[in-house]
Amino acid sequence: MSKYQFTCEVEPQYLSEQSSPEEDLYAFAYTITITNTGDVTAQLISRHWVIDDARGHTDEVKGLGVVGNQPLLRPGESFQYTSGTRLHTPNGRMRGSFFCVAEDGERFDAPVPEFALHTDVPGEGAARVLH
Repeated sequence: MSKYQFTCEVEPQYLSEQSSPEEDLYAFAYTITITNTGDVTAQLISRHWVIDDARGHTDEVKGLGVVGNQPLLRPGESFQYTSGTRLHTPNGRMRGSFFCVAEDGERFDAPVPEFALHTDVPGEGAARVLH
C-alpha cells in the first residue's frame, strides 16, 4: 500500500425521468465514494473526467473540487458525493482521476477506474431496425 493513496468506488445509475430518448438525450447519475487508504491526511483538489459515448464522441471535464467541496480526508476517512452527466447515446463510459495534495506537500493522483453508463431499457441499447 502506498503512503499516499485514495481509493475510489463508483455506482452509476440511469435517470429515465431526466432522459429524453426521442431527442437522443440520456441522463446518468454516479455516486463516488473516495476513501483515504494511505497513511497521510490529504486533500482532494481537482477532478478530471473523460466521458465517451457509444458513437466515439469524447468530452473532457476538468475543475476544482467535487460538488463544491475539496474534502480533507484523514487515513481511513471517506467522502461520498453524487453528480451526473448526459449522453447522446444510451450507452457510454467514464473514467478519470482526482488530483490530491497530502499534508506534507506530496502531490498524487487518485485514479477512478472506467465504469459503464447504460440505460438497461429493453431496446434502447440495441440497434434499431426499420421495416
